[in-house]
Amino acid sequence: MAGKKERQRKLAREHYARQQARRIQRTQRWRRIGIIVAACCAVIALGAAGYVAFAAGGSTATSATSTPNPSATPTAAPTPTASPTPTLAAEPASHCTYTPSGNAARKVGVPPAKPAFKAAKYQAKVKTNRGTIVLDLLNHQATCTVNSFIYLANKSYFSNTPCHRLTTAGIYVLQCGDPTGTGKGGPGYKFADENLTGAKYTEGTVAMANAGPGTNGSQFFLVYRNSTLPPSYTPFGKIVGGLGIIQNVAKAGTDNSNGNGDGHPKEKVTIESVTITKA
Repeated sequence: MAGKKERQRKLAREHYARQQARRIQRTQRWRRIGIIVAACCAVIALGAAGYVAFAAGGSTATSATSTPNPSATPTAAPTPTASPTPTLAAEPASHCTYTPSGNAARKVGVPPAKPAFKAAKYQAKVKTNRGTIVLDLLNHQATCTVNSFIYLANKSYFSNTPCHRLTTAGIYVLQCGDPTGTGKGGPGYKFADENLTGAKYTEGTVAMANAGPGTNGSQFFLVYRNSTLPPSYTPFGKIVGGLGIIQNVAKAGTDNSNGNGDGHPKEKVTIESVTITKA
């Protein structure tokens, strides 16, 4: 009997040892899978960071980003052109350079090279289907950008255009300014960055979307909550009225089923007109 019990105990120990060995193998296998998954996630995250940047005009990049470049999630990379790319303009500028770039979403010409600001301060009243958003324009810090924005507004370039991109995770912006609604449209010209020294994208900031240095066109983004972005997007205005309109749109989220918080706003926003006034 004693020998039989000893054999049973020995068999039980061997069975337990085999179970433990299998558990260890399974643990090691899952650990290896976990490492592979983590590595893949890191690669995806890096790709997403580039995607979130705000881009404007061209094929898909999105922001600039973005975004950001703030390009569309519609985001877009620039269409290559032979024209030289302006980079950073002197501040405040007395002369602006607007160089041809791609096809114009709406043919309205090119802004005057010499800004003709006759007032110390300008405001833009952006009338949308959800209410009016009021912007103070920074014409003394981003002269050529404001010069272009006012020119396009006076030409009705922004009238009846969608705000095509909303981001609700990581960065918090509503992107507008593309008549095509694809994130690829622009005015047919580009110009240099401005006002980047110490640029912050705090709640209420209005900045240009781009597809890299010196590729500003017509797309811009409205920051509805403090966002961390590199100082690569020209701040040219401040929201002084109607911020809650954008925040309410953001609460409704995007149409992106992936859950990454970057897509078209569920509650569509259409710019009906932009009116410039002297303060």
